[in-house]
Amino acid sequence: MDKRPESMARINTPALAQAFIAEQIEAIRAQVGDKRVLLALSGGVDSSVVAALLIRAIGKQLVCVHVNHGLLRKGEPEQVVQVFRNEMGAELIYVDAVDRFLDKLSGVADPERKRKIIGKEFIDVFAEEAKKLSGIAFLAQGTIYPDILESVGLKSHHNVGGLPEDLQFELVEPVKYLYKDEVRQVGLALGLPESMVYRQPFPGPGLGVRCVGAITRDRLEAVRESDAILREEFAKNGLQGKVWQYFTIVPDFTSTGICDGKRTDAWPVVIRAVNSVDATSATIEEIPYALLHHITARITSEVKGVNRVLYDLTPKAPATIEWE
Repeated sequence: MDKRPESMARINTPALAQAFIAEQIEAIRAQVGDKRVLLALSGGVDSSVVAALLIRAIGKQLVCVHVNHGLLRKGEPEQVVQVFRNEMGAELIYVDAVDRFLDKLSGVADPERKRKIIGKEFIDVFAEEAKKLSGIAFLAQGTIYPDILESVGLKSHHNVGGLPEDLQFELVEPVKYLYKDEVRQVGLALGLPESMVYRQPFPGPGLGVRCVGAITRDRLEAVRESDAILREEFAKNGLQGKVWQYFTIVPDFTSTGICDGKRTDAWPVVIRAVNSVDATSATIEEIPYALLHHITARITSEVKGVNRVLYDLTPKAPATIEWE
C-alpha cells in the first residue's frame, strides 16, 4: 500500500501550499511531458483542486469532462463551467446527460440499484466522451490520502474505475498524499473560489439518495430547491462554516395540508444538519427555532409540491448521515 512520505510536512499555511504547488507542477510536467491528460471533473473539492493544479502545470494539455446527470445541487454545473472554462481557460467538455440518467432511474426505488445505475451510467458517458478524443495518455484522478488508507478504491464521479480495456491510461494523482484540509489549502492557493473549496461532503449519487425511493423529476426539483434555500439561510445566519454538513431530503410519501383554504396532498421536506470530524459518527446541530420557522416558511411557500418541513434530530448512530 502507498504510504505518505514521512518527511512530508502538513500543509497548513499558504506558504506550504504554494511550495506544494510548485513541487507538483514540476512532477506533473516530468510525468506527462507533451501528452494529453483526461479528467472527470465533478465540481467537488478534490477533482476541482486537481483540475486547477493541472491547468497551472500543463494548460491545454488537460481535457476536463463535466457530466451533468441532473443530480447536482442548484447552480453547481453552471459554476463548474464558469470557473474552469470561462475564468481559468480550461479545455472543458460539458455533457448534458440529465434525461439519459433520469430515464434509466425511472421507477427504481432500491437505493443500491440506484447507486449502481448512476455509477455505471457515469462511466458509460465518460467512456463515450473519452473515445472521441485523440492523444490521451493519462487519466487524472482526485484520489486523496484517506482513500488510500481506507482502501476505498476509486471514488464515484471524479475517480473513474471500470473503464473499458481500450481506455486504460496511466494515472496522474497529484493530491494522493493529502488530507482533505490540506487539499482545501491548496485549492485556495490556486485561486479557486471559497464556495468551491469549502463545498460540503456530497454523496457520489448526488441528490439521487436524497430523493428517497423512486426518483421523479418533480420531487427531485423539490429536493434541489429546498436544499438551495437551506444553504442560503445557513450562509446568511453564520452557520455555513459552523455546521459540517446540512441538506434536505424529500421522501416518497405525502400528507394532507391546507393552502389558500384548500386541502393539499404534498410531500414533506426533511432538514438534516450534522457535525462530524470523519463521518464515522455525527451529532446534531441545534438550530435556533426562529431560523427554523423562517426556513419552514420559505420552503413551504417557495417549493412546489411541499406542505411540511421536518427536522431530523437523530445522531449517527443509530442513524446514518444520509437517508439512503
